[in-house]
Amino acid sequence: MENIKEKLKDIVENLMIPEVEAYLDDLHKLLETNSQTDDDKEAIEEMESFLVELQNILAVIEENKTEDSEYQRIYDYIIQNLEEHAHEHNDEQED
Repeated sequence: MENIKEKLKDIVENLMIPEVEAYLDDLHKLLETNSQTDDDKEAIEEMESFLVELQNILAVIEENKTEDSEYQRIYDYIIQNLEEHAHEHNDEQED
């Protein structure tokens, strides 16, 4: 069975970081065309900060100095947010 550190590392490396980087690329394209809003600028700052947090999670996993319960808490939090985001996205499509 895959342990929680491997599951967390997998979701951060293969889902979260690529998604954040793709979103940041889109936001930076707005900057290049000078069509960004203040909300876009704020989103860039938030996403860059979030990307650093995700990279920090990977560093902590590599150091292996945290209890599995903490990895589980972070994993559960990420999954919950992904499910909420998917639910919100589905609601928007139904409108």
